[in-house]
Amino acid sequence: MTAEAQLERGTADNDFRLGLLFAVSSALAFGSSGPFAKALMESGWSPTSAVIARLAGGALIMAAFASVVRPGWIREVAGHARTVVGYGLIPIAGAQLCYYNAVAHLSVGVALLLEYTAPILVVGWVWATTRHRPSAMTFGGVALAIAGIIMVLNVFSGAQINLVGVGWGLAAAVCAACYFMMSNRASTDGGGLSPISLATGGLIVGTTAVTLLGVTGIMPLAFTADPVTIAGRTTSWLVPVIALGLIPTALAYTLGIVGISRLKPRFASLVGLSEVLFAVLIAWIMLGEAMSTSQVIGGAVVLVGLAVARQGDRGEQAQPEAAELPTWPDMPMHEATERAND
Repeated sequence: MTAEAQLERGTADNDFRLGLLFAVSSALAFGSSGPFAKALMESGWSPTSAVIARLAGGALIMAAFASVVRPGWIREVAGHARTVVGYGLIPIAGAQLCYYNAVAHLSVGVALLLEYTAPILVVGWVWATTRHRPSAMTFGGVALAIAGIIMVLNVFSGAQINLVGVGWGLAAAVCAACYFMMSNRASTDGGGLSPISLATGGLIVGTTAVTLLGVTGIMPLAFTADPVTIAGRTTSWLVPVIALGLIPTALAYTLGIVGISRLKPRFASLVGLSEVLFAVLIAWIMLGEAMSTSQVIGGAVVLVGLAVARQGDRGEQAQPEAAELPTWPDMPMHEATERAND
């Protein structure tokens, strides 16, 4: 291996490690939403109201942050209006609304499992659009990760299923898959659209869309100013609202977009499965909901699946015939082939 190749390989490995750090941090932030949202809903808030509070809080925080660190974010958002609107409507507003409607008809475990079939959709989409078949190890990693999630969620313990709920759950999976694909496209082909601007604009669009659904009566709205209980302590309703806007929204989306741009959507979507592990762990710490033995084993299976999938990706990149071809949809396949033949 030449010095130039070694340097390129070292840069790629560094990007992967940094991307993994961002993606895992994003999953941790997303996983913290459960206890805060549950506290609001138990005090009388409707799911739609909790979503609005979360998105609105995140939008305000991100707008203030972007105005300081990226003063031109409004021009960026206006210049990429189609990307930002699509991102706000589908991965942000759509995913959350579909998931909450799935929960209204299904047990939480089954609803989460349906949403987290998103990695399968991402792998299938990448395969279809690039005509680059994933390796057997990648397929095996996906299967292991999904099996682990089944164990973590205990979906077969008193699960309730109906077709309406299944439809909402699958719609949430499509929105989640769009989150990975659209974040990657905006990061690699955004033409100057930064992750901060995308997250800020997307949250504003998502907040507007969900609010319109609520005020028009399409989705029920119910707010209260009653105290809430978190981790056994009574506090103001402002605490979970601020926490929801800051941690699992503003911070999570920004870290996620940056991480996806370095990992690419297929592996990033698998890393996203760790959100469920973090959600279970946080619920155990904050709410005293202890993990069962099967959940601990399931968590280990998920990690093994991620490792296998990553090894499959590295194996694909090492194939001589694909050495100069991207294994991710960073460019049209015909363009990649032309570059390889030059």
